[in-house]
Amino acid sequence: MNDWQGKRYWLVGASEGLGLALARKLNAAGAEVILSARNADRLQQAVQDMPGRAQAVPMDVADDASVAQAAEQVGKVDGLVFLAGVYWPMAATEWNAEQVTAMADVNFTGAVRVLGHVVPAMVTRDAGHIVLTGSLAGFRGLPGAVGYGASKAGIMSLAESLHADLWRTGVRVQLANPGFIKTRLTDKNQFNMPFLMTPEQAAQETFELMCDNGAFDRSFPRLFSLVFRLSRFLPNWAYYRLFA
Repeated sequence: MNDWQGKRYWLVGASEGLGLALARKLNAAGAEVILSARNADRLQQAVQDMPGRAQAVPMDVADDASVAQAAEQVGKVDGLVFLAGVYWPMAATEWNAEQVTAMADVNFTGAVRVLGHVVPAMVTRDAGHIVLTGSLAGFRGLPGAVGYGASKAGIMSLAESLHADLWRTGVRVQLANPGFIKTRLTDKNQFNMPFLMTPEQAAQETFELMCDNGAFDRSFPRLFSLVFRLSRFLPNWAYYRLFA
C-alpha cells in the first residue's frame, strides 16, 4: 500500500473518463493532483469538483512547446500517470491518414514528449512513480484497429523497457491495460463491446495496481483479458483464422 498523503501526481489526459475518475480516487486518498488535457474548461470544472488539493494545467501532448511549458509550470512531481488518447475505429481498407497520424502522435509520441520532462528528474532523485496506460488492443494486431492498436502496443513496449531499466532504482514503473471503457471515444464503436466498464470501474482497477508496490502491470477486466493475453501464444495461422 502507498501513503498518498502529500504526494503530487500529474495526470495527463484527466479532463474526463478514466483519467478524471482516477484523479478523484487519488485526490480522495490524499494526493495533490495536477490535471492536464487540451480542454481548459473541462479541466477547471474537474478541479472544482475535487475533494482535495488540485490544479489544472492545460496542455496539448502533440505539441512540443505546450508540453515543455506545462512541465515547467507543474514542476517536481512524485508521480506521472499518462492517460491521454484519441481513437477512431478504422480498418486498413478505410485508411484516414490524418486520424492514424493523430492516434500515433497523441497516444504514443505524446507520452514520449511528457516522459522526456519527467524521467530524467526522477532518475536523478532516484525516486518517482510512472504509470502508463496501454490497452488489451495492444497485445496483438486486431482488425479495425489501425493506428490505435499500434500506438497502444508502443506504449506497452515503452513501459516494459522503462521497467527493465529502472526496476533496481527508486523509480517505479507500472502499466495498466484496460479493455472497453464507456466514454465518448468508445461511443464511436458500432460493434458489441464485451465486458464494457464504467470509468469508475476502470479507475478502481488502476488505483489497485498503483497501490501494489510489487506489481508491474494489470490487464482488466481479467476474464476478458485472458483472450488477448493467450492470443500471443497462438501460431499465426490460428490467430488470423480466428481474429482477422
